[in-house]
Amino acid sequence: MSDVSSKIGEGLEQSFLMAYEVWWALVLGFAISAIVQAWVPRERVEGALAGSGPGPLAKATGLGAASSSCSYAAIAIGKSLFQKGASAVTALAFQFASTNLVWELGLVLWVLIGWQFALAEYIGGILMIVLMAVLVRAFISPKLEKAARRHAQEADTGHQHHMAGEQLSWRRRLTSPAAWSDVAHNFRGDWQMLWKEITLGFLLAGFIGLLGDDFFNALFIKDAPPAVVAIENVIVGPIIAILSFVCSVGNVPLAAVLWSGGISFAGVMAFIFADLIVLPIILAYRKYYGWAFALRIVALMFVTMVIAALVVDGLFSATNLIPTGTRPSRSDIFGSIELDYKLVLNIIGLLIFAGLFYLTVRRGATDPVCGMKVDRDKAIKGQFGGETFYFCSENCLHAFQLEPDRYRGKRREGHEAHAH
Repeated sequence: MSDVSSKIGEGLEQSFLMAYEVWWALVLGFAISAIVQAWVPRERVEGALAGSGPGPLAKATGLGAASSSCSYAAIAIGKSLFQKGASAVTALAFQFASTNLVWELGLVLWVLIGWQFALAEYIGGILMIVLMAVLVRAFISPKLEKAARRHAQEADTGHQHHMAGEQLSWRRRLTSPAAWSDVAHNFRGDWQMLWKEITLGFLLAGFIGLLGDDFFNALFIKDAPPAVVAIENVIVGPIIAILSFVCSVGNVPLAAVLWSGGISFAGVMAFIFADLIVLPIILAYRKYYGWAFALRIVALMFVTMVIAALVVDGLFSATNLIPTGTRPSRSDIFGSIELDYKLVLNIIGLLIFAGLFYLTVRRGATDPVCGMKVDRDKAIKGQFGGETFYFCSENCLHAFQLEPDRYRGKRREGHEAHAH
């Protein structure tokens, strides 16, 4: 029993130390993403991505790269764009870019396993978008795309982040409490959607890090020609990602452990690329578009991820950019707490995190239906029984109107629990 307790403690300690290594990078990345989401009008995004062709594809890539890294937010926005006229190509390009070309992912990769992986992630993300655009008609017919759009338009809209509404200059935004409130609410919304994924990623990495190299040797071929190793690794890597349920930034800690355990460079990249085809997201695709379209886009993404990982591996091998020599040990990956630049950066990150969350508390209210924090001045309001309620969307307002006593009761219970 003492051995079990010791191992649990060691796994939790390693999870915490890995989170400590990248905390500042996560906060900085989410803050940059929140600024873009809050200050770039959604109408501009949707108008730019309508239709197909090189122009909308390039715009989808750029806007996705400036968007949130949350896989669930990416697929929700992708569905919204698809509903409003974006082609399957531009909607998928937006998803690829918003989960592979974003700030926070590159920062966390750089901090944990090196700049080569961050560079490979960005190059691979662009490659996947190009490959997807070339291969899309081999998987999705115009007839199926039309049926999927109709299915998406009939699906529930769900919850999306608030985008910019007021047309303010950048100088006025920087000094406007309301503008920073938009940033804070997007920042908090990203964390609320993603904290479980990130936590699970660190926990898995911490406990898998306790396993010996024999465990990884059983998963991946090592004593074989380089081409065989690369092909096997890029197929197994995404399968592990799919089964681990971890996506977005949350799969980077596990990727670091896999790299330490012996997986090839190509395998690591394929694992990281696979965050858009984990099981919960596949089920979301089914809900949005129906099984026929969902299975085809998953197959399309799997093929593009495997090919992109192999191409990146070949390019980096040819240019001697793949890290060689001794791989980072578990202690290198999990790090330690010392009086150094990381401690200073993490304290700054904590202050930014606390400041933005405080702004949502001071200016915000909680949607009684979905629990989302909204800005009181900009939320949809409803008066019921002499009380004012604030909603993130018309959907939540409508749900409340159907069962007001249920949601009012939930709010009273929350107030009583808070009071105790």
